[in-house]
Amino acid sequence: MVDKTSTLLGPLEWRVLDALWARGTAATVRDLQPEFPDIAYTTLMTTLDRLHRKRVLTRTKEGRAFVYEPVYGRAAFDSRRATQALLAAVERGGPSATPVLSCFVEALGNYDEALLSELEILVRARRAHRENAE
Repeated sequence: MVDKTSTLLGPLEWRVLDALWARGTAATVRDLQPEFPDIAYTTLMTTLDRLHRKRVLTRTKEGRAFVYEPVYGRAAFDSRRATQALLAAVERGGPSATPVLSCFVEALGNYDEALLSELEILVRARRAHRENAE
């Protein structure tokens, strides 16, 4: 699971992360600077360092510069954040997770009925997997 601090990203941190995902390759501050003409080089460097300390980026030393790369792709990062948020909500719900799960199902149903069907298939598959493991 993603470290809790990694879900608390500021607007510039999101912009930097999006830029790295769009590039698809590791990058130095100098590589990213043209995409951030409104941001000082040192601010960009500090932002990359913060993302590294939050365990959102890895970094390796190449010569005198660090090269940064996202730990997870966009889809995996979003999935981990969603999992973390849902688990935290369920844990805060006390003895019954029903209200949280009910809201989740309601939101899915309002958004796209096909997602509800997909959720049902996933629940059945998970139950079958657990039964086979026992």
